[in-house]
Amino acid sequence: MTEDVQVKPVKTTPMVQRFIIYAGVLLVIFLLGFIPMWLKVRTANRNLVETEHQLTLGRMQNNLASAVIDARRGDYEPARQAASQFFTSLREEIDKGDASNLTKAQRDGMQPLFAGRDEVITLLARSDPASADRLSDLFVAYRKVMNG
Repeated sequence: MTEDVQVKPVKTTPMVQRFIIYAGVLLVIFLLGFIPMWLKVRTANRNLVETEHQLTLGRMQNNLASAVIDARRGDYEPARQAASQFFTSLREEIDKGDASNLTKAQRDGMQPLFAGRDEVITLLARSDPASADRLSDLFVAYRKVMNG
């Protein structure tokens, strides 16, 4: 009762071979289209990061410049808000450490700017005209540090 079972190799039919070849060709075509798009996305992401970096720094400078202009015009409350927003965003950037948009030298150079922060905010809250000169000096110091 022993039966001799012979294993016959499975022969691939021309239809199966064609299917495998078509699948391989489609995979190659897909990869030929995917790789250039992937490279473009990487470049776009790098550009986006750089643009966001510049935008953050531009907003900080804009807040400080707005505070100077508002204080010169006698609009002390908007000047106080803009100055406060400048100091808050500057503190956030410095606290980020190496992940900051500022270089190490810029972060170190910004520390002295915080020395007069409370005084400037207080002068603005009291509507003191001397606050405009203090803000102008602060703006010059900020630009000097940023342009290094």
